Amino acid sequence: MGSVRKAPKTRWLDRALALIERGGNALPHPAALFAVMAVLVIAASWLAERVAFEVTHPGTGKLVRVVSLLSIAGLQRILTEMVSNFTGFAPLGMVLVAMLGIAVAEASGLISAALKLLALSAPRRLLTFTIVFAGVMSNTGGDVGHVLLLPLAASVFLAVGRHPIAGLAAAFAGVSGGYSANMLLGAIDPLLAGISQEAARIVDPKYTVNPACNYYFMAASTPVLALAGTVVTERLVEPRLGPYRTHDTGQAFEQLTAEERRGLRAALAAAALVTVVLLAGTVPESGFLRDPNTGSLVRSPFTSGIVAIIFFTGLALGLAFGVAAGTIRSDTDVVKGMGRAIETLRIYLVIVFFASQFVAYFNWTNLGLILAVKGAEGLRATGMGTVALTAGFVLVTATMDFIMPSASAKWAVIAPVFVPMFMLLGYTPEYTQAVYRVGDSVTNIISPMMSYFPLIVAFMQRYDDRAGVGTVVATMLPYSITFLVVWLGLMIAWTMLGLPVGHGAGLRLAS
Repeated sequence: MGSVRKAPKTRWLDRALALIERGGNALPHPAALFAVMAVLVIAASWLAERVAFEVTHPGTGKLVRVVSLLSIAGLQRILTEMVSNFTGFAPLGMVLVAMLGIAVAEASGLISAALKLLALSAPRRLLTFTIVFAGVMSNTGGDVGHVLLLPLAASVFLAVGRHPIAGLAAAFAGVSGGYSANMLLGAIDPLLAGISQEAARIVDPKYTVNPACNYYFMAASTPVLALAGTVVTERLVEPRLGPYRTHDTGQAFEQLTAEERRGLRAALAAAALVTVVLLAGTVPESGFLRDPNTGSLVRSPFTSGIVAIIFFTGLALGLAFGVAAGTIRSDTDVVKGMGRAIETLRIYLVIVFFASQFVAYFNWTNLGLILAVKGAEGLRATGMGTVALTAGFVLVTATMDFIMPSASAKWAVIAPVFVPMFMLLGYTPEYTQAVYRVGDSVTNIISPMMSYFPLIVAFMQRYDDRAGVGTVVATMLPYSITFLVVWLGLMIAWTMLGLPVGHGAGLRLAS
């Protein structure tokens, strides 16, 4: 077993982390949490109606009152619309369809082989950047980066004579600290967009949010975060760890097999074909993926069909790789791969059932709209500018990550309040979502409540048997602080320049 040079113990940090861990463990399961909140909304609606909690809608001038669900009509609606609340919940269908396509790519071995190629083929001087970059990009395949790239990065660093925990930390920073950034669309994009759309319709019942609404900002964030992670690894984390001393000559790790290389070539050809089809449908003014009436890409079949495009792309590339590599031999293999993806979502389905009821009840009562109007009035009274609003929202979201680390669960809770609030201040739901994604990501790597945190501790203990929660936090804290400063700075600069955060998604609502 190797050893690492330890920094002085920070007992106050250990006590704080122990307190956070106990507090987080005391919280109920997210599904139960949504169920409790749904009940609280029902009770709150009754109380708010009794005290005449109301507001004048700034757009229509009409008086908006709270609708109590603790009534005969309310209870009847709860009973009759429970199923439709669940099946009509926007994120549900988006996630299921997108994951089915990505599942084929993952089951075939395409995602694993692509990550391996990216990590192993990088020049030595670009190794750190490549590891962090691969980590950021890996969220296209869901959580595969945690279980594949992290141990691989440690092995790669050890094989080239560098500290394996530094490689592990660099990969973890990319996978979790830069979770929302990507140069490709993944399952998280339609998921968050669906929740944002539901929240936006509290103010505008016809508002739609497309899954590519944050693409420009997130794509630009990817190399910025990879560079920031590289600097932190090589200037702060690796020097602090010191040399790694072990009697082992290094850990062997597998190179790409001939079958994997053949599969990657086939997947590349399939990707080229998909790209040609998409370009043919979007570049010409008469492209078949443009709006047939206006010729625009905004609110076009391309933007509204992003989820289907993710599905077919994952399916096509996965099939091409699997058939060429021999990992897919029949339609049964494809179906089994899709089935395994659905199995991994079984807890998500339970959570979504209760989350959908909570969101529906919240909308029915008008509590979200009234709170948004009053909150917007309060923010206007403070005179806070765009920079202060942006920074404040990022910090609030980052702090919440310590008690509710799930990006989708947290967004489902706060979107019905913050999206309408920012809309009434003139900001688009797409911009609000982009700001949220910055805060949601940067503290993942130091939150013991993050679902993969115990796995990271176990990975570190392979190279340091004294490693624990404090070791992980002490190692990852420089990344968290740096990502927060750099990413927030990028968001503020982006805002000041007035750049759109995604396709058809500006910063300000049209007046």
